[in-house]
Amino acid sequence: MILEKLIGRFSTDIAMDLGTANTLIHIKGEGIVLNEPSVVAVSSGSEKVEAVGFEAKRMFGRTPAGLQTIRPMKDGVIADFNVTNRMITYFIKKILKKNWFIKPRIVIGVPTCITQVEKKAVIEAALMSGVREVHLIEEPMAAAIGANIPVHMPEGNMVIDIGGGTSDIAIISLSAIAYGESVRLAGDSIDESIVRYLRLEHNLNIGIFEGERIKVKIGSAYPELETLSTEVKGIHVQTGIPTSITIFDNEIRETIQEPILTIISAVMRALEKIPPELSADIHSNGIYLTGGGALIRGLDKLIEERTSLKVYKPDEPLLSIVKGVGAVLDSYEKMKSVCIS
Repeated sequence: MILEKLIGRFSTDIAMDLGTANTLIHIKGEGIVLNEPSVVAVSSGSEKVEAVGFEAKRMFGRTPAGLQTIRPMKDGVIADFNVTNRMITYFIKKILKKNWFIKPRIVIGVPTCITQVEKKAVIEAALMSGVREVHLIEEPMAAAIGANIPVHMPEGNMVIDIGGGTSDIAIISLSAIAYGESVRLAGDSIDESIVRYLRLEHNLNIGIFEGERIKVKIGSAYPELETLSTEVKGIHVQTGIPTSITIFDNEIRETIQEPILTIISAVMRALEKIPPELSADIHSNGIYLTGGGALIRGLDKLIEERTSLKVYKPDEPLLSIVKGVGAVLDSYEKMKSVCIS
C-alpha cells in the first residue's frame, strides 16, 4: 500500500478518451494536453509508422503506393489492434516526453455496448504501450461527470453522448448506469450518408473527411432561420474530372435525417423502459447532450420536440468525456467506484 502510494505520487497518470474520430488525453494535475485525430499512416511493406494524428489525417486519401492511412478505431472499439497499440504508445510518449521513468496509471473511456473481448483488447493495447495499470469507465458516465452532473446522487439523469462511432444513451443514478444502450451509429454514419448522397444525387465522389467538413459547415437537424451553403470539390463519377458544386443546408438536413432519427428512437426506447421514479427525475432534470454530435445545429431542438423534455448542452460537448475521465483520475480513490474494471 505504501509503495503504491509512492509510485502514484511520482508517476504521471493519464486519462484518455480513445475515440473513433479523435483521441484526447488529460494528465493528472495539468488538464487536457492532447486532442488529435485517431489516424495513423503506416508503410505497407515494413509496417513502420510514418505519422500519427493531425499529420496522418492530412495524408488521408493522398498517400502514394506503399503508404496507407488507417483509422484503427471503428464503432468506438478497436478494429486494428497493432495499429491502435502503436497510436496509444505514440501519444503517450509524445505527452510524457522525459517523464517516462515511472510507468503511469491510465483510465480510458469506452462505449456502453463494449463486449468483454473488446474490453480486453483495449486493456491489452494500453498495457503493451507501457502503462502499469489500466482502468475503464463507460463513456456516458464520464460525459456526465465532465458535464458536472451529480452522478452520486440518488436521482436519475439522462445523458446522450454522440461520438464518432457510437451513440451512448444512459440513465445514471448513485454512481452507476441504471439503464444503458449503445447504437453503433453516430458521427461517422452521418458523414457517410453525406458522401453517399453526393455520389448518388450529384454524381460527385468525395472523401469521408470532406463529408465531415460539410456536416460541420452546414449540417443541421432542425430548420434554421438562415440558409447555409458551401462549395464542395470532388471527382465527377461519370467523367472522372475534378469538379465542384454548391450545396445547401436543406439538402444535408434531409440526408442525415435517417441516422439522427435512429438515435432518437434509441432515446425513446430508453425513456419507455425505465422505472417511473427515474422517469420523474428525468422530467425534472432534462436530458444532457454531449459529444461531437451535440454540435449539429438544431439537434437539441429536435430531441426536445420528440421527447417533450428540456435538452442541455455543456459549453464544450466534445471535451465532456475527457474532462470526466480526468476528474475520475484526479480523485481516483474517491471516484474509482464509477470504473468498470
